[in-house]
Amino acid sequence: MIRIVIAEDQALVLGALAALLGLEDDIAVVSTAGNGKDALARCRELRPDIVLTDVEMPQMTGLELASQLAQDKLPCKVVIVTTFARSGYLRRALEAGVRGYLLKDAPAENLAAAIRQVHAGGRAIAPELALESWSAGQDPLSERERQVLRLAGEGRTSAEIAKQVHLSEGTVRNYLSEAISKLGAGNRVEAYRVARNAGWL
Repeated sequence: MIRIVIAEDQALVLGALAALLGLEDDIAVVSTAGNGKDALARCRELRPDIVLTDVEMPQMTGLELASQLAQDKLPCKVVIVTTFARSGYLRRALEAGVRGYLLKDAPAENLAAAIRQVHAGGRAIAPELALESWSAGQDPLSERERQVLRLAGEGRTSAEIAKQVHLSEGTVRNYLSEAISKLGAGNRVEAYRVARNAGWL
């Protein structure tokens, strides 16, 4: 039996995924979570075979969850199911050790097949994304630049960002300035839009 934890912040989608996978004879959904931090706690406690997660979630993104699971050396493999067909996300997901990356508009039967493939030690990547990923540009942002730019894009001031990430306000402004420069943007709002559209946030 393939034991799965599902992490998804949209309740309807979470319910639909759990119901869909519950129909499979060889798959058991052992827990669900509405955000990345809860998903991490469930994975640490239950040690599932697979964690099925979205990219963008409250408190911890799917990519941050994958990175933390790898750091914790937990045996569960990560499969991302998302609406974001952005090559930047796929590149970062693969770097974080993600084994599967599927789009939510894929046929339902593809999901169970992908889970079995990943469980057996393979990879399952949406073919249209895999092709685009290697023709797209490299992500120029550092992890810190990405972190502060994401918060700036949520409307936080430099002072608020500094408090949240435990840096000085001047250091936050430096990171934002670097990100704006690297992305060829005119300001933090434009830099956020460029990075988000490329899947780098």
